[in-house]
Amino acid sequence: MKFKKLIALLLSLSLTASLLAACSSGSDDDSGSASSSSSGSETTDTSDSSSGSLDPVEITNVSYDPTRELYAAYNELFSAYWLEETGQEVTIVQSHGGSGSQALQVANGLEADVVTLALEGDVQSVADAGLIEDGFVDEFPLDSSPYTSTIVFLVRSGNPKDIQDWDNLLDEDVGIITPNPKTSGGARWNYLAAWYYFEQQGLDEDEILENMATIYSNVVVLDSGARGATTSFTENGQGDVLIAWENEAFLALEEYPGEYEIVVPSVSILCQPTVAIVDEVVDSRGTRDVAEAYLNYLYSDEAQELEAQNYYRPSTESVYNEYVLDTDSTTITEIPEDGKWIIDTVELTDIDHFGGWAEALATHFTDGGLFDQIYEE
Repeated sequence: MKFKKLIALLLSLSLTASLLAACSSGSDDDSGSASSSSSGSETTDTSDSSSGSLDPVEITNVSYDPTRELYAAYNELFSAYWLEETGQEVTIVQSHGGSGSQALQVANGLEADVVTLALEGDVQSVADAGLIEDGFVDEFPLDSSPYTSTIVFLVRSGNPKDIQDWDNLLDEDVGIITPNPKTSGGARWNYLAAWYYFEQQGLDEDEILENMATIYSNVVVLDSGARGATTSFTENGQGDVLIAWENEAFLALEEYPGEYEIVVPSVSILCQPTVAIVDEVVDSRGTRDVAEAYLNYLYSDEAQELEAQNYYRPSTESVYNEYVLDTDSTTITEIPEDGKWIIDTVELTDIDHFGGWAEALATHFTDGGLFDQIYEE
């Protein structure tokens, strides 16, 4: 009897041990799962917050001719800023050309996350292709124009043709270099600045058209973009005067000291290059956050200083005032040592004077518009 009880006790102990072992094994599996889940959670959190775990990203900025130097410097500035802010490396692919041509290429499939073009009208043509949502002008401050420029004359040292204002461009012995308004945004600003000058002289439309026809009959080379026009004037030695973006003219003074002078005409136009997100592209590529930050950062104090150093007029008033040149002269023969270069005593009109870009394009630059009529003559 005692023997049977001993056997039963041993069997009971054995069964209990087996059950305990099974529980222990199950507990280890659960613990392992919990550990794995916890580890996965930590990894996910690290991916969200650790600077080293975000995949590098690439965006493309399709811009216009004269911004090459500006964006070469700005892209480095923004990449460092974005890396510090998010831990993510960003590469910016840059494309340059005549603004109108660039807009057409984006509309026809050139993939751009952002466009930074010479004027609102060129961005609108991309929007008309369905790639940019309505309201892009209000998406960023100051009509989505983080910096501005104006139009000046670049002449050879000593100003041998004594070019002082727009009416001097009517002289038959003056060879003019300017881009083609059909392909270049800068050329459209050139054209409208000249038109405004003759308006200010009290001329009627027929008289203005006659003078504009004379100016374009004096054009030696009608390049497709602003940088090409600068090359024709500076490197190829063509023409007596280059009608240029302010920044292009100052870059020529910087690159060719003693060879050229800038003449600021009595009236000109406030050029407002426009920036925009290409919504269709950023949404398909998942790059909206970095693209928006890229354009927003153009308004930062650091970027505004950089823009001024590249001879674009900064939109931040305090930075702008740092670069205003105290002078009564409208001729600049060299880069000022103190870095101040903005002559802000010139009368500047703006695109609103021409009814906005939609009206200006329809009147002057569409096929069969006033420019076509002038150039055919």
